[in-house]
Amino acid sequence: MRTLDDLAALGPDELMQLYVNARTPTLEELDGKMHGRMLAVPRLQKPQVKAWLDRFSRSHLFPWQGKTFSHETANHGHGVNRLLGERVTWFRFHTFIGPSHAGDFDAVHLDYSHDGNPPIVRKVKDEVREVGPSLYLGLAYLTLRDGEHLGCFFGIAKDV
Repeated sequence: MRTLDDLAALGPDELMQLYVNARTPTLEELDGKMHGRMLAVPRLQKPQVKAWLDRFSRSHLFPWQGKTFSHETANHGHGVNRLLGERVTWFRFHTFIGPSHAGDFDAVHLDYSHDGNPPIVRKVKDEVREVGPSLYLGLAYLTLRDGEHLGCFFGIAKDV
């Protein structure tokens, strides 16, 4: 895996297998601005819906451009999402390394339970692992009444 396009070519099962076998980066390795792309929504895999989502996530109309990270210590950092042609930074998060929801390994967690975020965003918990040089695969979980559910896979990459 070298690019976001490589990740976008995979389905949810392949993405999850890649994630399980990935490496947990340090918070410092994530520092900086990363480009992002939504990769797959596991519950929306009908061919026509998947094709539309693939086109939309690559288009200039897709509101999310990526994330910017900054570590403070080896165990804590923060970041923000970049949206709308990178004119807006929104949905701040705190970062830390901890047990993954996807298996018996660690991941970098992005916690959106920040007071400045809208209530629905505070229920989002992302985590990321490195799948290639400067290429990271993320899982976005949404907390509902009956627990956490995998909402989508996303990729983020640094320019190299």
